[in-house]
Amino acid sequence: MRSRPFAQVDVFTATPYFGNPVAVVLDAEGLTEPEMARFARWTNLSETTFVLPPSDPAADYRLRIFTPGGELPFAGHPTLGSAHAWLESGATGRSAGFLVQECGIGLVTLRRDGAHLSFAAPPLLRSGPVSAEVRDRVVRSLRVASDAVVACEWIDNGVPWIGVVLPDGDSVLALEPDVSLMGELEIGVLGRWHEAHDADVEVRGFAPGLALSEDPVTGSLNAGFASWLIGAGLLPPRYVVAQGTALHRAGRVQVDQVGDDIWIGGSTHTCIAGSVAL
Repeated sequence: MRSRPFAQVDVFTATPYFGNPVAVVLDAEGLTEPEMARFARWTNLSETTFVLPPSDPAADYRLRIFTPGGELPFAGHPTLGSAHAWLESGATGRSAGFLVQECGIGLVTLRRDGAHLSFAAPPLLRSGPVSAEVRDRVVRSLRVASDAVVACEWIDNGVPWIGVVLPDGDSVLALEPDVSLMGELEIGVLGRWHEAHDADVEVRGFAPGLALSEDPVTGSLNAGFASWLIGAGLLPPRYVVAQGTALHRAGRVQVDQVGDDIWIGGSTHTCIAGSVAL
């Protein structure tokens, strides 16, 4: 074991301790995959990340992302939180205002605007309507009427999310799902706010297969929703997401389409800084 720099960063919230935390090991060289997995189970956060030197010359750093249940090729809030910790450690990117992260799905571009970080939504690996069998399972696990589901499609961008649209934000917050029926499915649910609200949509994300009954605020899910619903003309090119409300959090995700890129961003705050023995 040796001492390694460490940070715990709260992501997607203006107020620390109201977003989604990620644990970041800033120097993970020499750690084996089982050692990373063991530490991620110990932190028991939705994700723990490990920063490594890049293997791709176009990248600034390489990131491995673990949930308590295993490794992910990509995840959004760990991407932003790890970039925040990496920059705060004194590292600098090769391009002014931008970073390039190497991870399981390849290269992910981040942009930095003052203290604000955002990442370019990666392309969907799988899209389109789910099968009738999967849709029935989704409906039963969410415990909603079948005709209450406005749309249900794959929005897989490294995490195999299924996106579900409900009539409104109140319908999303009223959900009392049976996560035992979801099995390995990762299900995200979105509803628009039609009344005065500081956000445009409400989102919830359920991923029991990743040991996350409900994730507080989810970058990959919101990137998938944006790629689907902006492209379909069902959401505007710029909007704000509320997520975590049902968990007494105050997550806010900013979505902004610029040209062909969809940027997913939010505020980040270091809550714990120090070292870990690994």
